[in-house]
Amino acid sequence: MKNYRTLERLVRGFSNHRRIQIMELLKKEPELSVDEVADNLDINYKTAADHLRRLTIAGLLLKRSDSVSIRHKLTPRAENVLKFLRTLE
Repeated sequence: MKNYRTLERLVRGFSNHRRIQIMELLKKEPELSVDEVADNLDINYKTAADHLRRLTIAGLLLKRSDSVSIRHKLTPRAENVLKFLRTLE
């Protein structure tokens, strides 16, 4: 079983409405850059980058370089988190 601090890191990773929005966006459109996330959600670049960083630290995103920018996609854990959040609606 995971220790409580690991679970806390995971929960803090998605405990923000904007980060949940980002996860929903990446579920619909995987492999987006920071610019694309910021444009889609009408937020500034720095805010988008910070949210993506926090999601990555929580193990909810994978990053891939495509020579021009970094692309982000959900991990299987993030898919499970989104399913869990839907049960709370």
